[in-house]
Amino acid sequence: MKKIGFIGTGVMGASMVRNLLKHGFEVNVYNRTLEKAKVLENDGAICCTTIEDCVRNVDAVITIVGLPADVKEVYEKIFTNAKSETIAIDMTTSSPTLAQELAKQGKENHIHVLDAPVSGGDVGAKNGTLSIMVGGNSEIFERCMPLFEAMGKNIIYCGNSGMGQHTKMANQIAIAGAVTGVAEAIIYAEKMGLDQNTMLNAISAGAAGSWQMTNNGPKMINHDTTPGFFIKHFVKDMNIALDCATKNNLELPVLKLVQSMYQDMIDHGEEDLGTQAIYEYYLHK
Repeated sequence: MKKIGFIGTGVMGASMVRNLLKHGFEVNVYNRTLEKAKVLENDGAICCTTIEDCVRNVDAVITIVGLPADVKEVYEKIFTNAKSETIAIDMTTSSPTLAQELAKQGKENHIHVLDAPVSGGDVGAKNGTLSIMVGGNSEIFERCMPLFEAMGKNIIYCGNSGMGQHTKMANQIAIAGAVTGVAEAIIYAEKMGLDQNTMLNAISAGAAGSWQMTNNGPKMINHDTTPGFFIKHFVKDMNIALDCATKNNLELPVLKLVQSMYQDMIDHGEEDLGTQAIYEYYLHK
């Protein structure tokens, strides 16, 4: 496996492409905003102006786009234009049901489809340390390990098609509580007259420590709302998780509360801020 088509070169995708190139893969790139793909030519990627050109005659296609609707639209073109036996890996956080549908459609079109959402944000994408949660055929998963190892460190096979996405939903549910917990700890420290950085240093190495505390805690203190992960994408993920939960008669009250807070931020035009901006929400409540 040498030639890769990569669709979606945004905050995460661009760094993932660079890591694939560093590991010796040839990479075609496509993005709806052409400039975001074209900049990767400086790293050795081949910029394509259409999805058709990006996926034609490659060994594998990787997608990481925005919404489930985008995934569905992209895969219609992949199924039509990719050669038989191509492996298609959707690394978008998307609907588990859609992942199952794509796997079925892929089989009908002689395309092997894996769902492989990631966690680790822009930092993990840049450093090649993403957690990758994979659903689909186990033999195809094993064939893709060199690709996954170029982009991530914690690579887990989660089961049949859709199970990668379900695992990512569990990840997002856990993050919802963690990121708001960090924000509440920092706002509490401020109100009680603590030095916020000292407080973080004191608790981050103990039982309260988390990725959110280490990476987003300092950003909150510095009022840095630059997106490593967009609020609009987090709300999309939480909505998928809540929909899955509802369909299975499961109540997730913490997730529902956190979703409502972030939705309020979107309603006030803050959808393009990073998820750590929830701290600003607490400040201005």
